Amino acid sequence: MSDTEIQGLTFADLAREHGTPLFVYDGDVLESQYRRLREHLHPRLEIFFSLKANPNISLCALLHSLGARAEVCSLAELVTATRAGVAPGDIIFPGPGKSPAELTACLDTGVYAIICESFGELDLLDRIAGERGLIAPVALRVNPAFAVKGSGLTMGGKPRQFGIDEVQLDAAPDLVHRYRNLRFMGIHAYMGTRILDEGVIAENTRRILALAQRLSERLGFALEMVDIGGGLGVAYFDGERDLDPALLGEGLEPIIAEFTAAHPETRLVMELGRYLTALAGTYAVRVRYVKTSLGQQFAITDGGTHHHMAAVGIGSFVKRDFPLRVLAGGETGPVESWTVTGPLCTPNDTLAKHAALPPLRPGDLLGVTRSGAYGPTASPVLFLGHGGPAEVLVHHGRAYRIRERDTAEDLLRPQYLHDLTARAVPGPTSEGTEQ
Repeated sequence: MSDTEIQGLTFADLAREHGTPLFVYDGDVLESQYRRLREHLHPRLEIFFSLKANPNISLCALLHSLGARAEVCSLAELVTATRAGVAPGDIIFPGPGKSPAELTACLDTGVYAIICESFGELDLLDRIAGERGLIAPVALRVNPAFAVKGSGLTMGGKPRQFGIDEVQLDAAPDLVHRYRNLRFMGIHAYMGTRILDEGVIAENTRRILALAQRLSERLGFALEMVDIGGGLGVAYFDGERDLDPALLGEGLEPIIAEFTAAHPETRLVMELGRYLTALAGTYAVRVRYVKTSLGQQFAITDGGTHHHMAAVGIGSFVKRDFPLRVLAGGETGPVESWTVTGPLCTPNDTLAKHAALPPLRPGDLLGVTRSGAYGPTASPVLFLGHGGPAEVLVHHGRAYRIRERDTAEDLLRPQYLHDLTARAVPGPTSEGTEQ
């Protein structure tokens, strides 16, 4: 595949048909990423797609057709997964702040495990399950006392809103017996994200499995499931390399084999979001203007922060550029340094600060690659009223529009315009009582 095509279709033609800004996903890359990893993982280790990385229902359905289960963190994600065809028995629901409506939906849907992250959540779920005459399947998310090195974002070993501290669980040996309407069945730990070291992932897994075995024995429940998290990264920046699935599988194999031999009935879960979808996505934007300012060259495009906050520089991505290339256009000439920005009224709307690109002109099409994860789902799409972009999936050589671009009417539809100039007339308030 050339830099200007995807499965024989040109980005130029896709942009003309669907407009820009536009997220384009390569179904072949999505399948390859899943299959290569699945081929090298121990067969007992199940892959659960984390919808938070990209909640588009078509991508979820495609990954599910390959064998992926689903990890959801909201009511909308739960509905998305079930409509994409994922069976309730293949869905888990973590999250530190689940609402009563979400917990109720988990019970009504019959998800495999509700991953509880606080004692207060256990109390609430026990009450809801009791009111509905049900027994809720509960896995405990643990905030371990140890931390993993080599992670872009550490999720253990420090005070966190996620999970229950390991020491708190150790101090509550009667926990299981406090709740009549909960069935404790698993342990979950998520140690970090964007991990690019196979050895770190293997050691992380070994320690989580040992933690799960110890806690289940201390608390006194059968270990039906262990969720080892995930955190598998992809390389975005200079000096980084992608994980080697064969090397990863080689490191995990003896650890998983030893555990499954001792626990033949325990289900093993690995959550993956970014790793599955990032490489498949390209964020296509059109250059609107070019200019210089104090000797610096700017290409101002129609896309930016509102659709792709991660590429602009937040969190672990500060001051580093995502890969960016010319998809169509671009003059011949020596490579130059370009600052590529978007249309928003903020200096932070910068897709790249030092992009090495040929001379650019209005109308050229640029692509931010490796953009299939945490694009619109982690971006302020409502800023300045631009709304969400269109999204296209190219699968087996055919382009499918899988999300319409938001219009002004779409954004205004949930809002109400009242005549605030009218004189107030005494009468019932919105609660139905007299003023």
